[in-house]
Amino acid sequence: MCYILVFVFATMTFGQSETLFDQATEAYNAGEYQRAVDNYLEILDNGQHSAELYYNLGNSYYKLNEIAPSIYYYEKALLLKPNDSEIKSNLAYAQNMTLDAIEKLPETGLSKIYGNIIGFLSFDQWSYLAIVFMILFVLFYIAFYSFQYSSKKRVSFVTSVIFMLLTVISLVFAFLQYSKFTADQPAIVFAQESSVKSEPNQRSQEAFALHEGTKVHVLDGLNEWKKIKIADGSTGWIPEEDIKMLKDF
Repeated sequence: MCYILVFVFATMTFGQSETLFDQATEAYNAGEYQRAVDNYLEILDNGQHSAELYYNLGNSYYKLNEIAPSIYYYEKALLLKPNDSEIKSNLAYAQNMTLDAIEKLPETGLSKIYGNIIGFLSFDQWSYLAIVFMILFVLFYIAFYSFQYSSKKRVSFVTSVIFMLLTVISLVFAFLQYSKFTADQPAIVFAQESSVKSEPNQRSQEAFALHEGTKVHVLDGLNEWKKIKIADGSTGWIPEEDIKMLKDF
């Protein structure tokens, strides 16, 4: 009985969210961007998350000229779909509206190649790919025992070994991508202007200032302060209330 109630509740919630999504899209197309935002946020409150939902929220906030939430939701969409060109393009437009011009630290050739390879898919996508390769390995290994002719047995055996190697590689990439995902704790500055301190207190010297929409990476925390790092390698302490973590789902 309990399982039936859970299923009915989940079905009702999904149907309600689908209706809200349609209403939000209709409001967006009519230029009623705040109503669209309200409907999309209500879907989030119902526990529904998707790259499309975050992307549409980013678009709605962008139309309202709200820089920080626009970038925030584009970035969240990109976490779920890291290679989506449309999300990347709109995120770039939103980032052009920020005040902080931060030069990124140059990457070495090998680290860039490494990042591009393991970042080509998300860790769960690498895991799914490993499962596909494992199934193909099993099928070709069975075929190896089924074939009678040596030429077919040789081809099926070599193919099965290749798929086994691809399975191992995919699992390694999934682990590396997961380790990188969990270690990286990005956040977006929501305060119009935030003074980043050299120490976690208001009495310490200002290291630099950041403005809304800038992406930072959280390294540590102490009381109501977060130690952050920005793209040029500079570090400092920022009030926790001035930023919003991206990985809250």
